Amino acid sequence: MFVLAELKDTVRIPPWEFKRKLNDAITDELNRKLANKVYNDVGLCIALHDITKIEESYIFPGDGASHTKVVFRYIVFRPFMEEILIGKIRSCSVDGVHVTLGFFEDIVIPPHKLQHPSRFDQMEQAWVWEYDTGDGEKHDLFMDAGEIIRFRVISETFTEALPTGPNMSSESETSKAKNTSPYSLEGAIDEQGLGLLTWWENT
Repeated sequence: MFVLAELKDTVRIPPWEFKRKLNDAITDELNRKLANKVYNDVGLCIALHDITKIEESYIFPGDGASHTKVVFRYIVFRPFMEEILIGKIRSCSVDGVHVTLGFFEDIVIPPHKLQHPSRFDQMEQAWVWEYDTGDGEKHDLFMDAGEIIRFRVISETFTEALPTGPNMSSESETSKAKNTSPYSLEGAIDEQGLGLLTWWENT
C-alpha cells in the first residue's frame, strides 16, 4: 500500500530560514510542498522519509532566497494492482460503492465488480447482494454506509489537472475540473472472501 519513491526537486529556502540547519529547512519545505498532494504517476505523497543527496545552494540575482537541488525519498500511497485492502463504505450510488481508507477517499467499486447478483436500492441508497441461500431462496445483504469492506484493487487513474484561464472554459467545465480527482482507484468484491467483513465472519 505504501512505497518509497525517489524524487528530485529544487528547494527554495527564504532568507529568514537561513538561521536554521539546512536539512531541517529542506525537510519542512518538502513536506509543505508535497504532503497530501498527488504526484502524477507516483501516487499520494504522505511524508518525507529521508534526504539522500544535497547539492550546492545558489542565490540568483533579484531573489534573496537560496535554491538547492536535492534527491530524496518520499513515503507514497500507491497500492499495487491486485492488492487487497480493507476500508469503510462512505456512500453508495448508481455508480457503485464509494470507499474510504480514512486518509484517501477516491475509491469506487463499480456495479459490475460487486458480488453477483446485486441491485441498487433507491430507498435505502445502498447496494444489495441477493445472496442465494442454496434452497431456492435469496437473502438480501445490504452494503450500508459505515460498514467495513474488503476489496481488491484492480485499476488506478491519474488525472492531470491543466490550468485554465477565466475565459478559456465554461462554468460547467470548470466545476467538472474541480470535481475530478487527480488520483483514484477502482476496486472489486466479486469473489469469495471479499465484501463486507460481516458476510464471512462465520464461514
